[in-house]
Amino acid sequence: MPDYKEFSRKVAVVGVGESQIGINPHKSVMELGVEAALNALDEAGLSVKDVDGVFSGGPGGNSIMAASEYLGITPRYLDATYVGGTSYIMHVEHAMVALMAGFCDVAMIFHGEMARSRIGMGGGSDGGGPATYGGQFDSPFAPGGAVSQVGLSAVRHMHEYGTTRDQMAEVAVSTRKWASLNPRAVMREPITAEEVLGGPMISWPFTIAMCCLVMDAAGCVILTTAERAKDLNMKPVYVAGTGESITHNNTSQMKDFAFWEAAAKNAERIYDMAGVSPDDIDIAELYDAFVFNPMLALEALGLCKVGESGDFVANGGTAPGGHLPLNTHGGGLSYVHPGPYGIFPLIEGIRQLRGEVGARQVEDAHHAIINGMGVGFMSACGTLILSDQEKI
Repeated sequence: MPDYKEFSRKVAVVGVGESQIGINPHKSVMELGVEAALNALDEAGLSVKDVDGVFSGGPGGNSIMAASEYLGITPRYLDATYVGGTSYIMHVEHAMVALMAGFCDVAMIFHGEMARSRIGMGGGSDGGGPATYGGQFDSPFAPGGAVSQVGLSAVRHMHEYGTTRDQMAEVAVSTRKWASLNPRAVMREPITAEEVLGGPMISWPFTIAMCCLVMDAAGCVILTTAERAKDLNMKPVYVAGTGESITHNNTSQMKDFAFWEAAAKNAERIYDMAGVSPDDIDIAELYDAFVFNPMLALEALGLCKVGESGDFVANGGTAPGGHLPLNTHGGGLSYVHPGPYGIFPLIEGIRQLRGEVGARQVEDAHHAIINGMGVGFMSACGTLILSDQEKI
């Protein structure tokens, strides 16, 4: 039986692309998704005729079947796995396996949403009908929505470890500093911790600046084998380590509100597969729908000790010049967040390792960790280690 370590660095990213981001009321979800896909293919020096593996999924209008039809692709391999924002990070592992097995030669992962322009226009699900477990054991007792669920976890962490709102605010300050270096970021004006904490309260302990943006955007990533990648346009970025896990569905079934078990399960494999340790990580692109999400990931992935993420992010620890650059494009808090968001930290990690992001470039970066959180709060988790090195 193959050892998963045999797959390390055998597949590479050869192209990434994004659509116009922000508010796009005159475009459809499909138009945004196709714009991102064509940009990624053009960068790689490939065409839609080269794509024979398609990976996507989600509540938006650019379904895997509709997008394949629109682009004129007849794929040999399809994957419509959808478990929320981490889906597109998980798709990298799925694409790696498909490429290594010969089920496809060029894999396209894409996703787009009109979270801002189409807000309130239907879609989604109630997630808590009376016949569901969630309807019986979660909904009657709240919390209502992701912001309240993450808030529960944050408050528990505050109780157990002494974490403070001031420390959490530093995550928003840090990502805004990175965003100020990114000309494409939606929010670029500097912000202080005092301004973060003094903004309108959304759900305790989070103010509006501690919550993600709601915008329109699409992203796309193209992968192929490491051997073929050498003949294409862009510097290859290798998939060194992968992990995915789901620990529960309903919030009421969580074992520990202050620790992200699914991410810790990923950590057991990704470092071993990649042949590196947490100390080797140069950049962290961690899902930040709210300021506390990346703090949970820092602990679960071994990037800091459990209970110490507050101190880790304090005093600019993850800002430009800090000990671990975090969400260097500005993250979901300041760059863009169109709903299921995981493809955007993935794209930023790739661009950083290719050394092409200008003022926000992290020097001598060789390993990036990418992490996503999916539906079912702190349940679904996908994590990657990417590298610019084909060999350790």
